[in-house]
Amino acid sequence: TTAAVLGVAVPMATAVADVAAARRDYLDESGGRYVHVIADGSMTLSGDIAKALALGSDAVMVGSPLARAAQAPGHGYHWGSEANHPELPRGARVNVGTIGTMEQILHGPSTVPDGSMNLMGALRRTMATAGYTDLKEFQRVEVVVTPPGTRPR
Repeated sequence: TTAAVLGVAVPMATAVADVAAARRDYLDESGGRYVHVIADGSMTLSGDIAKALALGSDAVMVGSPLARAAQAPGHGYHWGSEANHPELPRGARVNVGTIGTMEQILHGPSTVPDGSMNLMGALRRTMATAGYTDLKEFQRVEVVVTPPGTRPR
């Protein structure tokens, strides 16, 4: 299993980490009011999902991975939310193709080793690799950034 599939040793999303840190500050300032963080944008592989959750996100929004399901209404095409306007279409309709059923994409079995299928299994494996079984504990994992150009290939 590659590091990209597990979301280990891959560049981190500082925006999610910054928002999660702000949430912790707000939790203290508000006397315990918890605000959920939802990561959105470029969540295409299982490693992206694992990184967002490890950095403090409570949930992730995924478009392209689910658009690749045989049952998806776009039939292998994904058109991002930036294009959602009937009189002023913008953005691009992207052919992401189909790779399997919704069940395979979410729960496996995977037929490809690139992290685009079995998203939940990969998340479980990433958490186990880091030594966690609980999501709230996983959100407090120590994150180490590998300097660019030093990551093993």
